[in-house]
Amino acid sequence: VQLQAYGGGLVQPGGSLRLSCRASGSIYTIDIMAWYRQAPGKQRESVASIAMGGTRTYADSVKGRFTISRDGAENTVYLQMNSLKPEDTAVYYCYSKIKETVWRTYEDYWGQGTLVTVSS
Repeated sequence: VQLQAYGGGLVQPGGSLRLSCRASGSIYTIDIMAWYRQAPGKQRESVASIAMGGTRTYADSVKGRFTISRDGAENTVYLQMNSLKPEDTAVYYCYSKIKETVWRTYEDYWGQGTLVTVSS
């Protein structure tokens, strides 16, 4: 199983970006899909998550600005980021809890990270 993230880049404060992450490989079912981020010199933190049933959670710092969504048929999670601030600058990682076969337990998978830089 692999998670491939796309969509990072340089954006001015107040701008928008959309991140995508697609899970591929031997997948029986996916539970949670989520985004984390790690800024220079800081620990990795949770940004947003979406469960199979559609329940969403957001970090307080991004509520009202970021929206997480998923396409179950494509095993893809999106993060729409609006009103970006310099403090949103970080490497963004996608995460998913995936069961490869009906017989296995859920396992944790991480994408490779995509850099988002918010600067004028």
